[in-house]
Amino acid sequence: MVRLAALLYDGMLILSMLFLTSLVLTVIGTQLLMDTGTAAADAQTLPAWYQNGVMTPMAVLTLVGFYGVFWRKTGQTLGMQTWRLKTVTTDGQLLDWRASFVRIIYACLLPMLCAIIGTLVYGGRLAAVGSAFLGLLCNYAVCWFNARGFAAHDILSNTMTLKVPKIAHEGIFASLKKRGK
Repeated sequence: MVRLAALLYDGMLILSMLFLTSLVLTVIGTQLLMDTGTAAADAQTLPAWYQNGVMTPMAVLTLVGFYGVFWRKTGQTLGMQTWRLKTVTTDGQLLDWRASFVRIIYACLLPMLCAIIGTLVYGGRLAAVGSAFLGLLCNYAVCWFNARGFAAHDILSNTMTLKVPKIAHEGIFASLKKRGK
């Protein structure tokens, strides 16, 4: 449950980053590719090639960049720091870009497969999102059946997420009192 809470924290950060990158790319695409109007009837959508060829890869790069940078530097994203989790290789080293990318691919594999199956069986975007969410939960359900608590993507990518021990930090008020003396 702690891992899912950290994922939720990180998801909020990633969502805000995706909103920002989408906003910038939408403005750029609108300025470069479309005639803008002043009335609601003038509204248009960006071309499909721009959405699929520019905006979607940028969303993937945002996701890979977010996790890759944090896992390479400290082994912890901001959500993982909050819940005292750390992702390392099975020999205890921080992940490099390759290991980060492999871990992300394996973490997305089951949700993507479930989304495809959900779309084929039930049709529609809601079925795809619901099925992808079930696939994500299945990744973490493996933790309950694994003696070491590894998720499916941990096993496939030869990484592990560990619970970091609590460190006694000096409170902010105690540190301010020391500075004042």
